[in-house]
Amino acid sequence: MLVDGGIVAIFSAATVVVHALGIVHAAHAVMKVRSSQGAIAWGISLVTFPWLAIPLYWILGRSKFHGYAEAMRIAFRQHDKVVREAYSEILEFQVALPEKLAALQPLAEAFTGIPFTSGNAAELLINGQQTYEAMLGAIAQAKNYILLQSYIVNDDKSGKEFKQALIAKAEQGIRIYFLYDEIGSNKLPRSYIKSLKRNGIQVSAFNTTKGRGNRFQLNFRNHRKILVVDGEIAFLGGLNIGDEYLGKNPHLSPWRDTHMMMQGPTVQCLQSSFMRDWYWATRTVLEVNWHIKPNLESNQTAFVLPTGPADRLAACNLFFVNAIDQSQTRLWIASPYFVPDESTLMTLKLAAIRGVDVRIILPNRPDHLFVYLCSFSYYTEMQAMGIKLYRYRDGFMHQKIMLIDRDMAAVGTVNLDNRSFFLNFEVMGFVADLRFVESVEKMLQDDLAASIAVDLSEYDRKPLWFKLIVRISRLLAPLL
Repeated sequence: MLVDGGIVAIFSAATVVVHALGIVHAAHAVMKVRSSQGAIAWGISLVTFPWLAIPLYWILGRSKFHGYAEAMRIAFRQHDKVVREAYSEILEFQVALPEKLAALQPLAEAFTGIPFTSGNAAELLINGQQTYEAMLGAIAQAKNYILLQSYIVNDDKSGKEFKQALIAKAEQGIRIYFLYDEIGSNKLPRSYIKSLKRNGIQVSAFNTTKGRGNRFQLNFRNHRKILVVDGEIAFLGGLNIGDEYLGKNPHLSPWRDTHMMMQGPTVQCLQSSFMRDWYWATRTVLEVNWHIKPNLESNQTAFVLPTGPADRLAACNLFFVNAIDQSQTRLWIASPYFVPDESTLMTLKLAAIRGVDVRIILPNRPDHLFVYLCSFSYYTEMQAMGIKLYRYRDGFMHQKIMLIDRDMAAVGTVNLDNRSFFLNFEVMGFVADLRFVESVEKMLQDDLAASIAVDLSEYDRKPLWFKLIVRISRLLAPLL
């Protein structure tokens, strides 16, 4: 009996301690969690179910990535001369935006320190085959170095093709740096990495859990996809490295995606983004070419926006909201996920109210069920404001595109969701050029032709159990 009494006493004491910790964590959530919805949800959970909620809060509760900004400041101080020289050369290509887009220039400089520039060339790459051929072609032409970053890398036919292409260049004496996200690439076998390293390629995970306060924060991801060759040509967009991006996953085939090839000052901006991530992962600074080779024939105006949870401000969310707010006649968006925060949703509504043709293209089949279901919860609000929703039916659509009037188009890694806006390291390329805009317009018109216009009132006719699941998904929106 004494033993039983001792166990009860220990359990009672542990219960008191855990509930006290729950209250402490709840207070932390109220003070630190980004949204009031999230703060309330965490606060109630931590007080009511502390045994479950506390470990989940350690993993999912933060929206700020610790240590990254401090590491960058140290790197900049150590390499001040190189940074200043590279920055001053980029500024030589600074360009004034048209009056309609002028409000974006101070935001660009405030968030990145780098403005919209001239002397760029952007080429749209539609779907995996075209993208991989262009990327592998650029790798084959490399003369000095290759910087390759991907969220997901698979050890399948496509992954092996990229591996062999990199090894072949390494054998020619080309310096190669390969960066991947360890969470996104959790299925990548060690043998793949060892094979690259054995052939002289420098490989590193991004190290998401590195640094004080990040140890358990599995919610952060480096979602960027970047390739830079010799500091002269670069790629970014929605495609990772794997067969599924060529449409070889029978459940999600054909795969619809978009990438972009760039030349000019924006290459150095993408290179800078890679360099920062590489420094975080390895604490080493690479020797690269910072001399800009402008494409004066195309001479497009463009800007690269790298964002992430280490930003002082929510740069991704703020820039997107402001860009949407510049639309006057047309705003077309393609995204695989639609889980916008309140500010983005409000800006979309306001655009529709003032007469902008707001169209959002989403997949008709899910790859993440909760995210897919959550999008239904916005139907009633979108219908009331005149926002048009389309479901892409010809396979799975994974592209991240925004088209504003006839003035600007964007391609990159940012989804229209909380995760991209607040939790992921992302990168987006904005091009303010009529020729590029027209190419994106043509592409989206084809996508719309392969889509079905959604009757937003259909949600009202759904059964109660479906609406309940959708509302639960909406409550989880800050974490999706």
